[in-house]
Amino acid sequence: MTAGPRLSEEVATALAEGRPVVALETTLVSHGFSGGRGLAAALESEKRVRAAGAIPATVGILDGQIRVGLDRGSIERLAAAGAAARKVGARDIAACVVQGATGATTVGGTLAICAMAGIAFLATGGIGGVHRGFARTLDISADLLQVARTRAVVVCSGAKSILDVPATAELLETLSVPVLGWRTRTLPLFCSASGGPPASAVVGKPAEAAAVAGAHWAVVPSGGLILARPPDDGIEIEDLIGEAVRQVREAGITGQAVTPAVLARVEELSGGRSVAVNQELIAGNAALAARVAVAWAEQGEGPAGPAG
Repeated sequence: MTAGPRLSEEVATALAEGRPVVALETTLVSHGFSGGRGLAAALESEKRVRAAGAIPATVGILDGQIRVGLDRGSIERLAAAGAAARKVGARDIAACVVQGATGATTVGGTLAICAMAGIAFLATGGIGGVHRGFARTLDISADLLQVARTRAVVVCSGAKSILDVPATAELLETLSVPVLGWRTRTLPLFCSASGGPPASAVVGKPAEAAAVAGAHWAVVPSGGLILARPPDDGIEIEDLIGEAVRQVREAGITGQAVTPAVLARVEELSGGRSVAVNQELIAGNAALAARVAVAWAEQGEGPAGPAG
């Protein structure tokens, strides 16, 4: 039995030829939405990546096999599994493989697999981070450490706004992770376009973002970067988030179950508006990640995969 990833023929060929590839995580498919909307978000993300000139590489684990470049049937299988699919971070990959399980990969889990496959561009909605009340619970997402130690550009709309975003930004600074604002001086708050802590730098063109990534990898060969893109049509949901966090805490929900539970409460409290914004920002981030990956390939600096 091997924990090595199985690449689709399309992804393997693109990587061998130095063409742009963008990884996409799958917890949004199984755990992030209700009513099949995660499937729609995943398929739209793949569509946007292709439209921008790159190859999508949706990542998941099926029957103990790490897969990079899932076909539609496999993505549909993860969507149908829902919460029955394991939520797989980097720490969970080995057990999922050995036990022949099926799992949807988090940002951190997807990045760990990207490092194995040689993919250096990933798109998602929002990364995990430091949870509210972390001083009491020490609940901090493993996404942050995985970003810090993976040679990749993660395109997102900042940290999920249900988190303690200022504390998340402080930890990213401690981990020496550049947080680039896409035409914004502040870190987006996921569904909200503004109000977050300052970005470490601002970039306005895909080629500029790619050049900063290359320069960073020359200094920190195995370090990642965040490229934070504000949602095009954001909403202010801070009050709803506070209420959702309170309800989840009172329900005794902990660990990996906290984020999906809070997101579900926010969806209910916002009448579904948060979901519509989330779906669109995920697709928009996928398109931007593809544009940066294309710019990197056009600069002709060679593979952008993990440092040897």
